[in-house]
Amino acid sequence: MTRKTQSQGVITVVLLGSLLGLCAGTGLFTFGYAQGAAYLTNDPAACVNCHVMREQYDGWIKGSHRKAAVCNDCHAPHSFVPKYYTKALNGFFHSLAFTTQQFPDHIQITERNARITRESCRHCHSEIVSGIDAAHPGQTAKTDCVRCHRDVGHLH
Repeated sequence: MTRKTQSQGVITVVLLGSLLGLCAGTGLFTFGYAQGAAYLTNDPAACVNCHVMREQYDGWIKGSHRKAAVCNDCHAPHSFVPKYYTKALNGFFHSLAFTTQQFPDHIQITERNARITRESCRHCHSEIVSGIDAAHPGQTAKTDCVRCHRDVGHLH
């Protein structure tokens, strides 16, 4: 290998290292500035760090599930890895929307998160749901609890 090739390799490594360091530093600063550690907890107040969630938080405070469930109980899977994968995925897209100011004034749930919420209803209320499912033999789609019980977790 020639001295010129070695120099180019060193420059490439330095530039790549600098770029990775800049990205990591920016990411850590943003995580700290946005109080990212709060999102790793089960504290519903963390959801209000973003002003567009105020209505949902206030609705949860007044809703029937306040004494029985927090945001993660309904909006995150119940097992460890899927729960934190979902929190990371949602956190990324929430911070992207907040940073770019590209979010609707009236918050909307994604299909993936709606599915998680439906499965959470079915998880906690399995005895009731199994009776409903049994009353509808041959039904291929699972009952969508939120369709009729939209204001249970938090008022809208």
